[in-house]
Amino acid sequence: MTDAARSPAPSPARPRGARRFDWRGLGADARAAVPDASLALVITGLVFWWLWARIENGSSPSIQMMPPFEDASEYWWYWLCQAFGWSALLWAYVTVVFGLLRSGSRPPWRWMAAARVEKWHRTTSLTTIGLMFLHMATFFGAELQTNFENQPMGELVRVTLVKVFVPGGYATGTGRIAILLGLLAFYLAIVLGLAFYVRQTTGSRLWRALHRFIIVVYVLSAWHTLLYGTNVWFEGSFRTLVWALQMPLAGLLLLRLLAPARPSERLRLRGPRRESRPLPLTARLAGRLAVLATVGGLAVVIVSGADGGRSDHGHSAGPWPEQWVIWTGLLVLTLVLVGVVHRLRPTRQPRAHGREEGEDTRQGDDLDADRPRPTG
Repeated sequence: MTDAARSPAPSPARPRGARRFDWRGLGADARAAVPDASLALVITGLVFWWLWARIENGSSPSIQMMPPFEDASEYWWYWLCQAFGWSALLWAYVTVVFGLLRSGSRPPWRWMAAARVEKWHRTTSLTTIGLMFLHMATFFGAELQTNFENQPMGELVRVTLVKVFVPGGYATGTGRIAILLGLLAFYLAIVLGLAFYVRQTTGSRLWRALHRFIIVVYVLSAWHTLLYGTNVWFEGSFRTLVWALQMPLAGLLLLRLLAPARPSERLRLRGPRRESRPLPLTARLAGRLAVLATVGGLAVVIVSGADGGRSDHGHSAGPWPEQWVIWTGLLVLTLVLVGVVHRLRPTRQPRAHGREEGEDTRQGDDLDADRPRPTG
């Protein structure tokens, strides 16, 4: 035999860019999100009009908390910021619902096909990130508008950029806690939300494990709104309604954990246990108990009305927790994420049986799990 005959056939070349950021997929999802984002802007405009009308007719509790803001036309940047914040929270709620429907036991309705729900989840996720950024950008404009007479413009822009975009940069009042929570939610949304477009590098199993922590983004966003909004203009029945709307979401999350779509994620206390499961039994059991406790806590808050917010007369306890508690929680979350990456990172194996070195050798169920399923 000749050397050429003895040499193995060359492995097919890996497509260029297969292990990089999926810009093409992101672009396609961004184009598909245009109708969704347009509707979000319309909703934002309606919320802005509603806030403006309440200021003009004197029915907004914000006037009691911030008397200088009673001229809506002078502080329109602030009310636009509030409008983007509320629409961002609404879209975050919707995209979390789609994500839970996609990954859990879905209803048998044909119009709720997996591919369609997954597309809705991706587009609403991108819209949510955009609304969060616009919320921050309009808050930047409101800060400039409010303080432009107090210091030179160059210094004002520098200081405001730190206050609005740097976690911990806003160091006064309730905002030192609430804005920190909101900024952490925004940056985590970018990292955990856009991780979908690097799944060819991370492997779909690692991507799914990381993406589950996106629920932390929603919790921080809602916490930011309830903490800052409650101390500004929440009142009575509306505040109770906001809390009550969290119950269906928490219940859907609990259902997702108790009845996941993938058999490997089901909680089996007895019987054979697969070593390839992304999380150990104790961690999965702790997650279900934590969500169950959250549902109970929400029920107590709704029934009692005690949520830590201000009353009609503006009295409330001081903001909680302190910043060091939040930073400690972020450190713990980071360590958990690092542990998940270490546990599920793709492994490089020697070339064998026609596989190219570094090719992912996991089973097809894991590799194809993030692909849309047939709609028929």
